[in-house]
Amino acid sequence: MVSITPGMCMTLAMTLGMTIGIRKTLWMMLGELLGVATVAIASVVGVSAIMLKMPFIFNIFKLLGAGYLFYIGVNMCRSRGKLAISDQPTRLTDIKKLTLFHQGFFTAIANPKGWAFMVALLPPFINKNYALPIQLTVLVAIILISEFICMMLYATGGKTIGKVLTSRNNVKILNKISGSLMIMIALWLALS
Repeated sequence: MVSITPGMCMTLAMTLGMTIGIRKTLWMMLGELLGVATVAIASVVGVSAIMLKMPFIFNIFKLLGAGYLFYIGVNMCRSRGKLAISDQPTRLTDIKKLTLFHQGFFTAIANPKGWAFMVALLPPFINKNYALPIQLTVLVAIILISEFICMMLYATGGKTIGKVLTSRNNVKILNKISGSLMIMIALWLALS
């Protein structure tokens, strides 16, 4: 249930599904899954205690991430930038896989919803009578599988919406929708 609720990562998957298609979006998903695994492991191991004592570190990182996503959103609304849809189909090949990977990773790491759920939900599942690495491996595997399935659902939905809009030659509308979603994610991240 936590994975399927709309949030930064799912909205990003939907937006990229609309703009660049599912195959390219998989690179963002790979980065996002690594970020989610990092957050889950860090939450169990105890980084949450450090974040609670020094929240300014997390806030700085969160604001930088929000600024980056806002910049991307504005460029998409203006039909500019690497993620904006162009009238030329070859434009989609310009996006580097590493850029998508980084975008997914940093979105997952800067996601306050992800941190909140991991800090609240994971520690109670850890039993001190059993080996931590085995328990953590099982928990992270379950989380990553559910995250991947949910991101695929969102990206597929985004691709479907994108096909409808591009089939009617509404590329500017699609860029505005995608950019607006990205701006909303940025504002939500900055204000949360």
